[in-house]
Amino acid sequence: MVESLSDPQLNQHWHWFRRGLACLFSIPALILMGAFIGFTGLARDAGFTLAQTEFMVFTIWALPSKVVLVGAVLAKSSLVATFIAVCLSSFRLLPMVVAIVPEMKTDKTRKSTLYMLSHFVAVTGWVMAFDRFPKVPKAYRTSFFAGLVLTLLGSNMLLAVIVYEVADKLPPLVSAALIFITPLYFTFSLWGSARDRSAHFAMITGLVLTPVFHNFLPQIDVLGAGIVGGLLAYFAARAVRTKVIT
Repeated sequence: MVESLSDPQLNQHWHWFRRGLACLFSIPALILMGAFIGFTGLARDAGFTLAQTEFMVFTIWALPSKVVLVGAVLAKSSLVATFIAVCLSSFRLLPMVVAIVPEMKTDKTRKSTLYMLSHFVAVTGWVMAFDRFPKVPKAYRTSFFAGLVLTLLGSNMLLAVIVYEVADKLPPLVSAALIFITPLYFTFSLWGSARDRSAHFAMITGLVLTPVFHNFLPQIDVLGAGIVGGLLAYFAARAVRTKVIT
């Protein structure tokens, strides 16, 4: 991933790549796999073929975006409406990409490497990476992140193949519950990894505002609640800091 690697450097890159692969044996990865069991059952019930389900797992990396796509197909939405809905669902990942790229970039890192890895940025990989990056030398974080996200992707693609054949034996309530595990994990992980109280305030405000936005603007409820909650938290934190300084 880096030009002109000497043998020791190459060995280090492979070492950290394997460390990323080893993240498969972790609670977050297992939770994500549980959610993909539910998603595969949902996709099968919606009439998607195995090939189509695998294509979604590979190309639409964020699980909520895949669920939005399946829901749009079930609702018989137009192609344009479905496209916009999936794009809006994925748009929330842009700030995460902006946050993680500087953590991996060095003077020798290829832009093509960063572009490629940006495709695999989703909440589980993002949270796991930020939790482990302090222990990974910056020069090898691209290799570590590549190993991490590829093991998540590969395991879930394999899991989708297996579950697709037995999904009809899963009760619908179980499939729905498995999908719900992932957002619960995301919420608790983001709460625990928050660096100050303003992040907690933003999360609480967003959670409170989501039902309000859902009633009036259901198409952009999560996005709208997140933007408003984040802005309120930002201005509240800024007001507190100004008061402390003065």
